[in-house]
Amino acid sequence: MRLTRDRVLTAAIRLADQSGLAALSMRKLAAELDVEAMSLYNHVKNKEDLLDGVADLVMGEMDRPVAGGQWRAEMHRRAASVYEVLRRHWWAVDLIASRQTPGPAHLAHYDATIGCLHAAGFPYLLAGHACSAMDSHVFGFTIRRRDLPFDPDKLAEWAEHNLPQISVERYPHVHDIAEKIVSDEYRDAGFEFGLELILDGLEKVLATVTRE
Repeated sequence: MRLTRDRVLTAAIRLADQSGLAALSMRKLAAELDVEAMSLYNHVKNKEDLLDGVADLVMGEMDRPVAGGQWRAEMHRRAASVYEVLRRHWWAVDLIASRQTPGPAHLAHYDATIGCLHAAGFPYLLAGHACSAMDSHVFGFTIRRRDLPFDPDKLAEWAEHNLPQISVERYPHVHDIAEKIVSDEYRDAGFEFGLELILDGLEKVLATVTRE
């Protein structure tokens, strides 16, 4: 199969998904593609260009909001998609945040986001603040989930194991919520909870602004 830039970037994402971004090297990437390392430089200028391309390809997987509809539903759909993509590519959070040269998918994503908000009546500055607030929640929640000292999909198991070590006398509230987790009365809906708070706040602010 002929080597192309897209094929190189896709293979890099596959390697990062398997072993993390720190394990990604030109040598390993060449081995994954069964080519000589020097042939990669016909498609990427250097490691930074490779990382820029990888970040942009991941951004391209995220749903873009559409202007003209219900802005709140569009922002919710966008945030959920970004969160899902970042969970799939758990290493990409820091990479995307660190890029100094946004690619076409990155620019198109944010252009669509700002455009959707502006079409709904958000002045550009407020649209920028709104986008920043939503991204801070999505990226921050993803990092927090990624860096937990246990598998977040097995939260009940972790709580059940640690519950006997939590003194009900000294930490009654922590003990109570841990019991609810174990008994399945409590479900970790923190992402949705935080997102809805932000959207509620934006809706209130929008009602007070003068349309530009």
